[in-house]
Amino acid sequence: MGVFHNLPTDTAMCQLLGMNCNVPTDICFSFEGFQLRGGLTDHHRDGWGIAFFEGRGCRVFLDSKATIESPVAELVRRYPIHSTNVIAHIRKATQGRIALENSHPFQRELWGRYWLFAHNGNLENYAPALSGDYRPVGDTDSERAFCHILDTFRREFPNGPPDEIALFGVLKRLCQDIAAHGTFNCLLSNGDVLYAHCSTQLHYLVRQAPFSCAHLVDQDVTVDFSQLTTPEDRVAVIATLPLTDNEAWTALRPRQLVLFRDGAPVEGL
Repeated sequence: MGVFHNLPTDTAMCQLLGMNCNVPTDICFSFEGFQLRGGLTDHHRDGWGIAFFEGRGCRVFLDSKATIESPVAELVRRYPIHSTNVIAHIRKATQGRIALENSHPFQRELWGRYWLFAHNGNLENYAPALSGDYRPVGDTDSERAFCHILDTFRREFPNGPPDEIALFGVLKRLCQDIAAHGTFNCLLSNGDVLYAHCSTQLHYLVRQAPFSCAHLVDQDVTVDFSQLTTPEDRVAVIATLPLTDNEAWTALRPRQLVLFRDGAPVEGL
Protein backbone atom coordinates (compact mmCIF):
# COMPACT_ATOMS: atom_id res chain seq x y z
CA MET A 1 0.00 0.00 0.00
CA GLY A 2 1.79 3.12 -1.21
CA VAL A 3 1.76 6.54 0.42
CA PHE A 4 2.07 9.77 -1.54
CA HIS A 5 4.13 12.72 -0.25
CA ASN A 6 3.51 15.42 -2.84
CA LEU A 7 0.68 17.45 -1.35
CA PRO A 8 0.77 21.19 -2.04
CA THR A 9 0.50 22.79 1.41
CA ASP A 10 0.72 26.12 3.16
CA THR A 11 2.98 25.89 6.21
CA ALA A 12 0.55 28.00 8.25
CA MET A 13 -2.53 25.99 7.39
CA CYS A 14 -4.37 23.38 9.38
CA GLN A 15 -6.42 20.76 7.56
CA LEU A 16 -10.23 20.71 7.56
CA LEU A 17 -12.57 17.88 6.65
CA GLY A 18 -16.35 18.00 6.62
CA MET A 19 -19.11 15.67 5.47
CA ASN A 20 -22.81 16.40 4.97
CA CYS A 21 -25.18 13.65 3.78
CA ASN A 22 -28.83 12.91 3.15
CA VAL A 23 -28.55 9.53 4.94
CA PRO A 24 -26.19 8.45 7.77
CA THR A 25 -22.85 7.58 6.18
CA ASP A 26 -19.43 6.54 7.46
CA ILE A 27 -16.41 8.69 6.76
CA CYS A 28 -13.84 5.89 6.89
CA PHE A 29 -12.59 6.31 3.30
CA SER A 30 -12.03 10.06 3.54
CA PHE A 31 -10.55 9.76 7.04
CA GLU A 32 -8.15 7.09 5.80
CA GLY A 33 -6.33 9.66 3.68
CA PHE A 34 -7.04 12.67 5.87
CA GLN A 35 -5.36 11.23 8.98
CA LEU A 36 -2.07 10.78 7.09
CA ARG A 37 -1.85 14.56 6.76
CA GLY A 38 -1.26 14.68 10.51
CA GLY A 39 2.47 14.03 10.26
CA LEU A 40 3.07 11.68 7.32
CA THR A 41 2.02 13.21 3.99
CA ASP A 42 1.91 16.62 5.65
CA HIS A 43 3.55 18.33 8.64
CA HIS A 44 0.54 19.09 10.85
CA ARG A 45 1.39 17.41 14.17
CA ASP A 46 -0.13 19.68 16.84
CA GLY A 47 -3.32 17.79 17.65
CA TRP A 48 -6.47 16.73 15.86
CA GLY A 49 -10.14 16.00 16.38
CA ILE A 50 -13.26 14.65 14.76
CA ALA A 51 -16.92 14.97 15.74
CA PHE A 52 -19.99 13.08 14.52
CA PHE A 53 -23.61 14.11 14.94
CA GLU A 54 -25.96 11.23 15.71
CA GLY A 55 -29.50 12.54 15.94
CA ARG A 56 -29.37 15.33 18.53
CA GLY A 57 -26.32 13.78 20.14
CA CYS A 58 -22.69 14.20 19.22
CA ARG A 59 -19.55 12.06 19.56
CA VAL A 60 -16.35 14.12 19.85
CA PHE A 61 -12.85 12.60 19.72
CA LEU A 62 -9.88 14.89 20.45
CA ASP A 63 -6.16 14.34 20.92
CA SER A 64 -3.17 16.65 21.30
CA LYS A 65 -0.98 14.07 19.55
CA ALA A 66 -0.44 13.87 15.81
CA THR A 67 -2.99 11.66 14.04
CA ILE A 68 -0.35 9.17 12.84
CA GLU A 69 0.70 8.65 16.50
CA SER A 70 -2.75 8.81 18.06
CA PRO A 71 -4.46 5.68 19.40
CA VAL A 72 -7.70 7.68 19.23
CA ALA A 73 -7.25 8.13 15.47
CA GLU A 74 -6.77 4.40 15.11
CA LEU A 75 -9.98 3.82 17.07
CA VAL A 76 -11.93 6.20 14.82
CA ARG A 77 -10.43 4.69 11.67
CA ARG A 78 -11.66 1.23 12.67
CA TYR A 79 -15.01 2.35 14.10
CA PRO A 80 -17.37 3.12 11.18
CA ILE A 81 -19.68 5.61 12.87
CA HIS A 82 -22.56 6.63 10.61
CA SER A 83 -23.54 10.29 10.61
CA THR A 84 -25.17 12.91 8.41
CA ASN A 85 -22.76 15.67 9.55
CA VAL A 86 -19.08 15.29 10.45
CA ILE A 87 -16.33 17.83 11.10
CA ALA A 88 -12.65 16.93 11.48
CA HIS A 89 -9.51 19.03 11.94
CA ILE A 90 -5.75 18.47 11.97
CA ARG A 91 -3.92 21.27 13.76
CA LYS A 92 -0.85 23.26 12.85
CA ALA A 93 -0.56 25.54 15.87
CA THR A 94 -0.30 29.28 15.21
CA GLN A 95 -1.87 30.59 18.43
CA GLY A 96 -2.31 28.66 21.64
CA ARG A 97 -0.19 25.89 23.07
CA ILE A 98 -0.41 22.26 22.01
CA ALA A 99 -3.04 20.97 24.42
CA LEU A 100 -6.30 19.05 24.40
CA GLU A 101 -8.40 22.14 25.09
CA ASN A 102 -6.98 23.78 21.96
CA SER A 103 -7.83 20.86 19.67
CA HIS A 104 -10.69 21.33 17.21
CA PRO A 105 -13.62 20.79 16.65
CA PHE A 106 -15.02 22.92 19.46
CA GLN A 107 -18.52 22.19 20.78
CA ARG A 108 -21.14 24.45 22.38
CA GLU A 109 -24.94 24.52 22.84
CA LEU A 110 -27.27 27.08 21.29
CA TRP A 111 -31.09 26.95 21.02
CA GLY A 112 -31.12 23.44 22.48
CA ARG A 113 -28.76 22.06 19.83
CA TYR A 114 -25.07 21.24 19.79
CA TRP A 115 -22.92 23.27 17.42
CA LEU A 116 -19.49 22.22 16.15
CA PHE A 117 -16.78 24.46 14.74
CA ALA A 118 -13.29 24.07 13.28
CA HIS A 119 -11.01 26.76 11.84
CA ASN A 120 -8.03 26.81 9.53
CA GLY A 121 -5.91 29.97 9.53
CA ASN A 122 -4.53 32.67 11.79
CA LEU A 123 -6.29 35.78 13.13
CA GLU A 124 -4.14 38.74 14.19
CA ASN A 125 -5.23 41.31 16.81
CA TYR A 126 -8.53 39.52 17.20
CA ALA A 127 -10.20 40.17 20.57
CA PRO A 128 -13.98 40.37 20.12
CA ALA A 129 -16.12 41.55 23.00
CA LEU A 130 -18.01 38.58 24.47
CA SER A 131 -21.14 38.76 26.62
CA GLY A 132 -20.08 35.96 28.92
CA ASP A 133 -22.57 33.39 27.62
CA TYR A 134 -19.74 31.82 25.60
CA ARG A 135 -16.15 31.89 26.81
CA PRO A 136 -13.05 30.18 25.43
CA VAL A 137 -11.69 27.28 27.46
CA GLY A 138 -8.37 27.26 25.62
CA ASP A 139 -6.26 30.10 24.27
CA THR A 140 -6.76 29.94 20.50
CA ASP A 141 -8.03 32.59 18.13
CA SER A 142 -10.26 29.84 16.66
CA GLU A 143 -12.23 29.21 19.84
CA ARG A 144 -12.62 32.97 20.38
CA ALA A 145 -14.12 33.23 16.89
CA PHE A 146 -16.55 30.38 17.60
CA CYS A 147 -17.66 31.98 20.87
CA HIS A 148 -18.12 35.30 19.07
CA ILE A 149 -20.26 33.70 16.34
CA LEU A 150 -22.61 31.98 18.81
CA ASP A 151 -22.68 35.04 21.04
CA THR A 152 -23.81 37.11 18.06
CA PHE A 153 -26.42 34.54 17.01
CA ARG A 154 -27.93 34.57 20.51
CA ARG A 155 -27.91 38.37 20.69
CA GLU A 156 -29.41 38.90 17.22
CA PHE A 157 -32.03 36.17 17.59
CA PRO A 158 -32.96 36.11 21.30
CA ASN A 159 -36.26 34.30 20.70
CA GLY A 160 -34.76 31.22 19.10
CA PRO A 161 -33.47 30.07 15.75
CA PRO A 162 -34.42 32.36 12.84
CA ASP A 163 -35.24 31.37 9.29
CA GLU A 164 -32.42 30.03 7.15
CA ILE A 165 -31.89 33.18 5.08
CA ALA A 166 -31.61 35.45 8.13
CA LEU A 167 -29.10 33.20 9.88
CA PHE A 168 -27.05 32.78 6.71
CA GLY A 169 -26.89 36.55 6.28
CA VAL A 170 -25.62 37.13 9.81
CA LEU A 171 -23.04 34.35 9.52
CA LYS A 172 -21.79 35.68 6.20
CA ARG A 173 -21.31 39.14 7.71
CA LEU A 174 -19.53 37.66 10.72
CA CYS A 175 -17.19 35.55 8.58
CA GLN A 176 -16.20 38.55 6.50
CA ASP A 177 -15.60 40.67 9.60
CA ILE A 178 -13.49 37.95 11.21
CA ALA A 179 -11.56 37.33 7.99
CA ALA A 180 -10.46 40.98 8.07
CA HIS A 181 -8.09 39.86 10.85
CA GLY A 182 -6.42 37.12 8.78
CA THR A 183 -7.20 33.74 7.29
CA PHE A 184 -10.60 32.30 8.19
CA ASN A 185 -11.42 29.00 6.53
CA CYS A 186 -13.96 27.28 8.75
CA LEU A 187 -16.66 24.64 9.10
CA LEU A 188 -19.74 25.04 11.33
CA SER A 189 -22.62 22.62 11.89
CA ASN A 190 -25.66 22.19 14.13
CA GLY A 191 -26.30 18.60 13.05
CA ASP A 192 -28.92 19.55 10.44
CA VAL A 193 -26.77 21.54 8.03
CA LEU A 194 -23.10 22.36 7.54
CA TYR A 195 -21.66 25.80 6.72
CA ALA A 196 -18.29 26.20 4.98
CA HIS A 197 -16.51 29.55 4.68
CA CYS A 198 -13.49 29.97 2.43
CA SER A 199 -10.81 32.55 3.03
CA THR A 200 -7.94 31.00 1.05
CA GLN A 201 -8.38 27.26 0.43
CA LEU A 202 -11.42 25.02 0.69
CA HIS A 203 -12.77 22.44 -1.79
CA TYR A 204 -15.84 20.24 -2.02
CA LEU A 205 -17.38 17.50 -4.10
CA VAL A 206 -20.79 15.84 -4.19
CA ARG A 207 -21.01 12.07 -4.64
CA GLN A 208 -24.34 10.86 -5.99
CA ALA A 209 -25.69 8.40 -8.54
CA PRO A 210 -24.26 7.15 -10.77
CA PHE A 211 -21.52 6.33 -8.26
CA SER A 212 -18.04 5.29 -9.38
CA CYS A 213 -14.57 4.57 -7.97
CA ALA A 214 -12.57 7.09 -5.96
CA HIS A 215 -8.80 7.00 -5.41
CA LEU A 216 -7.08 8.73 -2.49
CA VAL A 217 -4.34 11.30 -3.01
CA ASP A 218 -2.50 10.46 0.21
CA GLN A 219 -2.62 6.68 -0.04
CA ASP A 220 -2.94 4.12 -2.81
CA VAL A 221 -6.49 3.14 -1.84
CA THR A 222 -9.51 2.93 -4.14
CA VAL A 223 -13.17 2.43 -3.22
CA ASP A 224 -16.01 1.60 -5.58
CA PHE A 225 -18.92 3.55 -4.12
CA SER A 226 -21.40 1.90 -6.48
CA GLN A 227 -21.01 -1.21 -4.32
CA LEU A 228 -21.64 0.65 -1.05
CA THR A 229 -24.51 3.01 -1.83
CA THR A 230 -28.11 3.18 -3.01
CA PRO A 231 -29.24 5.37 -5.94
CA GLU A 232 -30.83 7.83 -3.49
CA ASP A 233 -27.66 8.47 -1.47
CA ARG A 234 -25.90 11.82 -1.71
CA VAL A 235 -22.76 12.91 0.14
CA ALA A 236 -20.91 16.23 0.14
CA VAL A 237 -17.27 16.11 1.25
CA ILE A 238 -15.48 19.36 2.11
CA ALA A 239 -11.70 19.51 2.58
CA THR A 240 -8.87 22.02 2.65
CA LEU A 241 -7.23 20.15 -0.22
CA PRO A 242 -8.84 17.47 -2.41
CA LEU A 243 -8.66 14.00 -0.90
CA THR A 244 -8.97 12.11 -4.19
CA ASP A 245 -7.22 12.51 -7.55
CA ASN A 246 -9.87 11.11 -9.91
CA GLU A 247 -12.93 13.13 -8.90
CA ALA A 248 -14.03 16.66 -9.79
CA TRP A 249 -13.50 18.88 -6.75
CA THR A 250 -14.86 22.43 -6.73
CA ALA A 251 -12.73 25.20 -5.21
CA LEU A 252 -14.68 27.70 -3.11
CA ARG A 253 -13.98 31.33 -3.87
CA PRO A 254 -12.35 33.60 -1.29
CA ARG A 255 -15.02 35.17 0.99
CA GLN A 256 -17.56 32.56 -0.15
CA LEU A 257 -19.93 31.00 2.41
CA VAL A 258 -21.77 27.83 1.38
CA LEU A 259 -24.58 26.02 3.20
CA PHE A 260 -24.76 22.25 2.69
CA ARG A 261 -27.94 20.31 3.35
CA ASP A 262 -28.77 16.68 2.55
CA GLY A 263 -25.46 16.18 0.77
CA ALA A 264 -25.49 19.19 -1.57
CA PRO A 265 -24.87 22.95 -1.53
CA VAL A 266 -28.00 25.03 -1.17
CA GLU A 267 -28.46 27.35 -4.13
CA GLY A 268 -29.71 30.91 -4.01
CA LEU A 269 -28.21 32.03 -0.69
